[in-house]
Amino acid sequence: MTPETPERVANQEAAQQAASPPNDSPGVDMDACKAETPSGAKRRARRAAPRKLLIGSREVLVYGMPQTWGDFYHSALTMRWPAFFASLAGLFLFMNALFACLYQLGAAPIANQYPHGFLGAFFFSVETLATVGYGDMHPQTLYAHIVATLEIFVGMSGIALATGLVFARFSRPRAKIMFAREVVVHPIEGRMTLMARAANARQNVIAEAGAKLRLIRVETSSDGYRLRRIHDLKLVRDQHPLFTLGWNLMHVIDESSPLYGVTPEMLADQHATLHVVIEGSDESTAQTMQARYSWSDRQIRWQYRYVDLMRDVGDVSTMDYTRFHDVVPFDGTKPYAPRAI
Repeated sequence: MTPETPERVANQEAAQQAASPPNDSPGVDMDACKAETPSGAKRRARRAAPRKLLIGSREVLVYGMPQTWGDFYHSALTMRWPAFFASLAGLFLFMNALFACLYQLGAAPIANQYPHGFLGAFFFSVETLATVGYGDMHPQTLYAHIVATLEIFVGMSGIALATGLVFARFSRPRAKIMFAREVVVHPIEGRMTLMARAANARQNVIAEAGAKLRLIRVETSSDGYRLRRIHDLKLVRDQHPLFTLGWNLMHVIDESSPLYGVTPEMLADQHATLHVVIEGSDESTAQTMQARYSWSDRQIRWQYRYVDLMRDVGDVSTMDYTRFHDVVPFDGTKPYAPRAI
């Protein structure tokens, strides 16, 4: 009986794919499948691992995209701080262990080495890579000098690279803009209006802030083709000269609005989501700040309104952000005037 090897299994899978009828694999070139080698099948299997993305509030599994391990700079900027420092520490230990092994390949390369063996070579590598040089241990052979020269070059380059990454992470502009967990729809001045609440949590001045609100939903064309379309929702005011405290983004649902005549059930069937982007110039750092947020169809509350955060007591106005996310049923018989500063 012939043993099952990985190559034999890959050949059998390739033969089964080539023997499948065209209808079983729509959109796949069957001639290419027949000519595919076992190594190609293995590469295709590796690429088939899904990548999980969160677009708005919807989870998407992506297949077939090439791996992005080579995008080191982007990964270093986007990972969390604990993971970033853990990666630097792991790389530091790995490089010192590697050079310790290189030192061990020579014949007594390090003078006054203590402790003897790998541990002493590792500590000597740490001193060399960091350019500390205590003076007790030093290279005493030509081979050791060559390895030390290479290690010093790697150490200086690594310190420069790590310093640049830390500075780039610290210098990235980050906007502290809060968004309400839900958007509300209720009449304002006799017109149905969608409202989203935003606030500047840092309470600095974001000058000339601009906002864009978009609706993304799945639609069916006249010929039966389903596609995801993006609609711009016109805001009553899409510019804020001094975004310091709060901002109520309002879109009137009239005959020109993509939301005109829709119901919550229709939005649920269309997998609708709302996306907002606010961008402006931070007056403190003169850098451009940007923040974005998304709401699913379940987070659109019809005939609800936000709780008013502002209270006027004499000549003093107070803002209570503990109720920033609170909504209550809309009652048209009571006066209501949402305010923003």
